[in-house]
Amino acid sequence: MDGDAPSMGSATLQTVAFARIRHGWRTAIAAVERGLEAERDQVALWLPVAVGGGIAAWFVLPDAWEWAAFLLLAAATALAGRCLPGTRLGRVLTVGGLAAGLGCALVWASAERAAAPVLHRPLVASLLVRVDQVQPLAARNAIRVVATPIGAPAMPFRLRLTIAEADAPARLAAGDRLRLRARLVPPQAAPVPGAYDFARVAWFQRVGATGRAFAPVERVGVGAEGPGLRERLSAHIRARLAGGAGAIAAALATGDQGAMPDADADAMRRSGLAHLLSVSGLHITAVVGFAMLLVLRVLALSPRLALRWPLLLIAAGAGAVAGIGYTLLTGAEVPTIRSCVAALLVLAALAMGREALTLRLVAAGALVILLLWPESLVGASFQLSFAAVTALVAFHERPAVKALLARRDEGFAAGTGRLLLGALLTGLVVELALAPIALVHFHRAGLYGALANIVAIPLTTFVIMPLEALALLFDVAGLGAPLWWAAGKALALLLWISHAVAAAPGAVAMLPTMARGAFALIVGGGLWMVLWKSRLAWWGAIPLAAGAALALATPVPDLLVTGDGRHAAVRDGGTVRLLRPRTGGYIRDLLAESAGLDGPPGLIDDLPGVRCGPDSCMAELMRDGRRWRILATRSGYFLPFAPLVRACAAADIVISDRRLPAACRPRWLKIDRTFLAHNGGVAVTLATERVETVAALAGAHPWAGR
Repeated sequence: MDGDAPSMGSATLQTVAFARIRHGWRTAIAAVERGLEAERDQVALWLPVAVGGGIAAWFVLPDAWEWAAFLLLAAATALAGRCLPGTRLGRVLTVGGLAAGLGCALVWASAERAAAPVLHRPLVASLLVRVDQVQPLAARNAIRVVATPIGAPAMPFRLRLTIAEADAPARLAAGDRLRLRARLVPPQAAPVPGAYDFARVAWFQRVGATGRAFAPVERVGVGAEGPGLRERLSAHIRARLAGGAGAIAAALATGDQGAMPDADADAMRRSGLAHLLSVSGLHITAVVGFAMLLVLRVLALSPRLALRWPLLLIAAGAGAVAGIGYTLLTGAEVPTIRSCVAALLVLAALAMGREALTLRLVAAGALVILLLWPESLVGASFQLSFAAVTALVAFHERPAVKALLARRDEGFAAGTGRLLLGALLTGLVVELALAPIALVHFHRAGLYGALANIVAIPLTTFVIMPLEALALLFDVAGLGAPLWWAAGKALALLLWISHAVAAAPGAVAMLPTMARGAFALIVGGGLWMVLWKSRLAWWGAIPLAAGAALALATPVPDLLVTGDGRHAAVRDGGTVRLLRPRTGGYIRDLLAESAGLDGPPGLIDDLPGVRCGPDSCMAELMRDGRRWRILATRSGYFLPFAPLVRACAAADIVISDRRLPAACRPRWLKIDRTFLAHNGGVAVTLATERVETVAALAGAHPWAGR
């Protein structure tokens, strides 16, 4: 008996321990249940977030094994929820797991469905093509077409070609058949880590090659309809208004931004007004609102109709027709369709007598888009538009904000001041919501955008767009000239605001790169803060602050090398130095922005102690007390073998767009054609000896093999 006492005591201790664990588990579940009960009206808002989380996981995880593991994890989460029957937590886990798995499966299936032949190396080919889309690039004196090759089974399914305006046939339109020669290249992956990845976009558009056509470009067949309404309307508007004003007017009416001068486009971006150029929720709302107001006013002129007919329902129907028509006119791109879907949901709510704009409607719109076009989640357009709308609606749903901005019996000055305060606060909230997304995609965010938008958005919505619509209407009778003059003056004011704000000191904040983890923390924390209404929402400030701190602490790359090896940039304090004197404007801007520089870069020749010739450069950089020697070739001419080998041995890093001999052995890193063919563009941080490549970020996704 005495020998059994310790055993029984141990069993008793285990029983007590298990009892405490069960009690703690039940207490935790009860606390979660109370929190979910308090937020029961908000839980449904997380459904599109769960679907989006699954989509994001597919883009972030590198290969099919990990995608399958995520699907299994989502299924396990859903099954875990079934182990908690009758609880809100159980339902949340079940639905959330299924939604996340659905998102991952949808985007995986979409990528497989979009699979099409892709060009693997540059070539020059003679082609017969059918034009599918035409986009005039008036600012570049060129025309961009998306075309399908005819009778060329070895060619990609779809091509994107640029044709000089002087070489293109007159009145080129969708449906035309062209015979041409073109230099074709594979869709370009991101030149350096963190840059725009056109290869990913092209994969989902089934574009297998891009290139430039040579003269002569011969039209051998004419489409059935000739230039479409969109092209004719854009040309008509630019004929009435010249320069940047005409380009903005055309963008507002048809979504065509091809005529926008570079200086004006850059000013709009720097001032935080570039969103006005993309047909989005603002434009759809203006069109729908104008159509509803017009129909209501006209029908209300008849007392009989006003008393007997449901005018609001009729006006909502007219607004829906106008919104759908405007979406089709502007090309029916995914961002426009997304905005149109959201507008239709708002109109449906109005027709049913419900509140017009709530987070539930925003969530429903996001869910529809993610289910139909899951790949749009990672695009800047989706993120910017839904971040802005979500932040705006959540801000105005807060009781304190409602109380502050509610209309009341007060004087004109006080009422106007309250209105301006609301506009300023709304602008600040939207700018804060958009800043992380702008920094991730464009490496820059405008600091004065909230102030600029206070004037620019009402000017565009209530002055420019109505004047332009009336001018087009009166042009039918040849009476639109005065309205075009007024619209031109309003557009000139908009351009002046953009240039003035863009030129202000400190107008732009730059951030070279943002780690995916930092961005995830910021997005997760922000969603937590706006989707919950109780005190639980404030817990989102912790990941939000952690993500912001991590983003700001991310070191700036010391060395950037493009995927073709021809261009490299070295960071020298607050300046970026380029390897080649003759670097195109696109690459110059890309390398400067990727290194966090707001301004023109310099040349590596100007670095202290650098030794440069026409064919190569040897530079030295000091980082944390260590001297790094970098050797880079910058011409295609022959280099003597023995001196090259000696120079390689004396360097820590060697960069070249050619295939270097095996005898070239630097002390640390050899970035030549062979290395770049497998890894793509490179970003190097010397202090931590971190090497980040485009291929590592792309993983085994289907477009990565391009």
